[in-house]
This record gives sequence, structure tokens and C-alpha cells, in this order.
Amino acid sequence: MATYDFIFSALGLEDWCAEGQSDAPMSMAALLQKTQGTTGEPESLWDTPFPSMDALNESCAAFPQSRDLTKGLEEGFLSIKDSLSVVLDPLTQPLSWALDGTLYGMLNTPWWIVIPVLLAVVFFVTKSWKLVGFVAVSLCLLAFIDYYRYAMETLSIIFVCAFICVLLGVPIGIAMSRNDMMQRLTVPVLDMLQTLPPFVYLIPLIFLFSVTESKLYGIAIILYAIVPVIRLTNLGIRLVDKDVIEAADAFGMTSHQKLFKVQIPLALPNIMAGVNQTIMMSLAMVVIASLVSAPGLGVLVLQGIRNLELGVGLVAGLGIVILAVILDRVTKASLARINASQNQ
Repeated sequence: MATYDFIFSALGLEDWCAEGQSDAPMSMAALLQKTQGTTGEPESLWDTPFPSMDALNESCAAFPQSRDLTKGLEEGFLSIKDSLSVVLDPLTQPLSWALDGTLYGMLNTPWWIVIPVLLAVVFFVTKSWKLVGFVAVSLCLLAFIDYYRYAMETLSIIFVCAFICVLLGVPIGIAMSRNDMMQRLTVPVLDMLQTLPPFVYLIPLIFLFSVTESKLYGIAIILYAIVPVIRLTNLGIRLVDKDVIEAADAFGMTSHQKLFKVQIPLALPNIMAGVNQTIMMSLAMVVIASLVSAPGLGVLVLQGIRNLELGVGLVAGLGIVILAVILDRVTKASLARINASQNQ
């Protein structure tokens, strides 16, 4: 007699429970329980199990187990997988082209062109020779230890995914700031994306796309990293001083003019802070995405874990830290320039 037999007896469901009994061999746990002479009944109130699905299944074989729930989710997802793939494949194919094209361009262009171009971009956005020197030394160090190719792969993925995050995230943030209903509908989705463990992003994507397709890890990175730029764009525009908006209205500005000539320029520091966080989160996800064939320094970290190669893992981790510092310093320096220009 199991713990919760009385529930099904009180409801008159004995026949239904009896119909659900299986003739399959006993599980190992049930067999051990029988050989040890235990009946499944708690010895005291202290040991009473929570009336979970599995505990109720012990009293009524027709009652579903927790594994039935998860199996149902799996079968439901697999039943619509082909239909989803038909819709998502053409929509996401440009992402694969962008990732593959950027990787090809970065890896097949000589280092004596790629590094100066990167340094020129750094100087253009920061106007800091000190930062340019730091980036040059860091990239040369990675090249000196033969990690140049892995570093460029990681940077290529971050450039593409961060750009798409900004391209999609800023308009979504603007729409949220201009429509309270849009904000109420979007915030729960952002909360879910921000709290899901990074590995969970990969599970449905592995079933939808081939592991050899670059859009598999690209979509995971974008979903994981897009949240900060949306939130901070929305916040930045909502924090624009109401007096400034009233002055813009007094000058007869249209809604479009207020957005692009007043609100976005004043919200730019917050938007750039969101871009900074998006880039950092993209870098973190690139390492995890190496589990599904994402190239870059994350592959070396994974190799160090799998093969117990301590040196490879530590040096690759140091390379990731160097890239993180470079990206963080460059974006913060550009943000400082924006703040300085607004204060003048």
C-alpha cells in the first residue's frame, strides 16, 4: 500500500488506477524495495513525501509521472520541428552568410592589414593613442603565442552578433519607450531571456539547425546578448528630461524630429552602455557556444577541459580576458567621448 492510496480511493478511481497497471518488468528501484521488504509507506509523518507526480504514480499507475511530462514536451517540439525549420531556415540564413563571410574575410586577410585596420578603428572611436598602443601590444602578444587565428575568429563572431543585436535591439528599445503596452509585453520576454541559463539556449537550436551551420551559435549569442541594449535604450529615452521634451514641443518639432534630434542624442550614453554590456555578454556566450562548433578561443578552453591540458586552457582563458579588456576599454572610451561632447 502506497502513501496516497486513500486519495484515489476517496475519489472512487480504483478501477481507473487498476487499468493503468503495467505488465512490464519491475524497475531496479522497485525490485530493491521489494527485496528489502519495504512497502513504500513512510515510517513516520516526518518521512511523508510531497504529493508529487511520481509519488502519486506509486499509488495509481494510471497517474502520469514527471518523465511523462518532459517526454510530452519533447514529442510536442519534435512534431513542429519540421514546420519551424521551414520558416526559420530562410529567415536565419543571412546570419550564416554574415558569420561565414566575416570569418573568411578576417582569416584570409594578412595580419599586416587586419591589425592596422583594427588599430585605426580604435583610434577613430576613442582618439586615444594610449589605448591604441595597448590594443596593438595585446594583439601582437596573441599573435606571438600563435593564438592570432583563434582571436580573430572570436572577434569576427562578436562583431557580427553585436552589430545585429544593436541593429535589432535599439529599434525595439525605442518602440518600448514610446508605447507602454509594448513595454509591458516585452519586459517578461526580456526577463526570461536574461534569467535562462546560457546552456538552455542551445537545446532547442540543436534540434532546429545542423551543428555545422554557423547560425546555430549565432542565434544563441544574439538571444543571450540582446537584452542589455534593449533595456538601456528604453531606459535612456524614458529618462530624457521632460522639460527638454516640452521645449521641443514648443518649437513645433514633430515626433520623428524629437526622437532623432533630442531623445536619441540625450539617451546615447545609456545606449552606449547597453552596447558595452551586449559586447561583453556576446564574448561570454562565444565561449559556451564552442560546445556547438563555434570557432575561436572557446574551442581551446573546451580542449583544455576535455583533454586535461591545463596550459592550453589557462592561456586561452588569458586570451579571452585580453579581448574582453580591449572591447571594454574601447567601448568605454567611446562612451566617455560622447559624454564629453555633450557636456561642452
